[in-house]
Amino acid sequence: MRENIPSVIRLIGSVFFLATLPAQVHALTPDQVFDKVKDSIVVVKTLDAQGRLKGQGSGVLLPSGKIATNCRVVEGGASFHVGQGKELVRATLYAEDGDKDICLLNAKGITGIPVQLGKAAGLKVGVPVYAVGAPQGLELSLSDGIVAQLRGGPPPLIRTTAAISPGSSGGGLFDEEGRLVGLTTLYLEGGQNLNFAMPVEWIGDARPGRKQTARGRSQTEWLKRSIALEQMKDWQGMLDWCRKWTKSEPENANAWSCIGIAYNEGYHQGIRIDPEYVSAWFSLGLTYFTLKRYDDAIDAYRQALHINPEFADAWFGLGVAYDGLNRYNDAVDAYRRALHINPEDAGCWYNLGVAYSDLKRYNDAIESLRQALHINPEFADAWNNLGIAYFLSGNRTAALDAVRELRHLDPEKADKLFNLIGPR
Repeated sequence: MRENIPSVIRLIGSVFFLATLPAQVHALTPDQVFDKVKDSIVVVKTLDAQGRLKGQGSGVLLPSGKIATNCRVVEGGASFHVGQGKELVRATLYAEDGDKDICLLNAKGITGIPVQLGKAAGLKVGVPVYAVGAPQGLELSLSDGIVAQLRGGPPPLIRTTAAISPGSSGGGLFDEEGRLVGLTTLYLEGGQNLNFAMPVEWIGDARPGRKQTARGRSQTEWLKRSIALEQMKDWQGMLDWCRKWTKSEPENANAWSCIGIAYNEGYHQGIRIDPEYVSAWFSLGLTYFTLKRYDDAIDAYRQALHINPEFADAWFGLGVAYDGLNRYNDAVDAYRRALHINPEDAGCWYNLGVAYSDLKRYNDAIESLRQALHINPEFADAWNNLGIAYFLSGNRTAALDAVRELRHLDPEKADKLFNLIGPR
């Protein structure tokens, strides 16, 4: 009943499935987003000890009254001015988290409208986003794009196709409802301009005073460069970089995920990897699965979960590895743990439903598959397996209803399901 299980396995941090959802009821046009947020974006000017301009960028006015920006914007400054146009006020550094490249400024007398906060953790790859900033301290600009990649987390670092110009770093990345989901930053690697945003949730972690960057490199630097190397398909370079990351931060699950991605891609490109080095990394579970080394995959994913028990993708991968050994009860437990962390994962609901079907728990399978279809009504495989589960549970009428739904999505598959079920 399970169809092509290897095709549903994901790399940690990559996207398994993009749900097709109806447009949000409150989605705004680009012009409406800009009108909603324009009074929340400020210019940040950094001055040296002599009062000369040292650098500048953008910032976002928060509900707390603080200004959030990139730490690189205020780096080395003796004093700061923030505001819009010629209406600038003095600001002081309130909090500095160099590891996440987020700094907060106090600016008494600042005017503007605080942003409405959203959540980066709720984003999906492919959804529209809008970057708003003040490039080179000029008039505010808006660029639109989509979420191109989510890496790390939760919450994840966001890569977007929305253009970010020099001087716009520290500005806002907004969703379709004009809610702040990240702070924008530009990264240059090998001639490529890659546009990133730090998740808005990180802002809440910034505390008064200074938090030094761990071991000389920030989380954002590690992540950005690994993604840049991935975009260039420089798998050996990515592997070397990720090795340095895991050596620097051996307890960082994102670093382990990075090396797993590099190894998996490099493996398919014929790059020779020292097996003694990579065998420890949990994200090699994917590669072990593709090699049908299911026990090794289970050990790898369990190592991941020892480091981060809240890593939903590791629970998902563990479930798929158990499936490979026909250990369906264990797979069910792993999928349910993943869904406890991320209940909006339609692919995981689907796999849970198939595992229940393998256990002949058809009512549970039906419930799980309907959850997958509630998230994505156009999930053809879910309709197919829902029809089979209804048929095996003795509900022929509901099974034929599933055939009719499937016919709109995949007529060939619908015909096969109809032939299995038979006419009324």
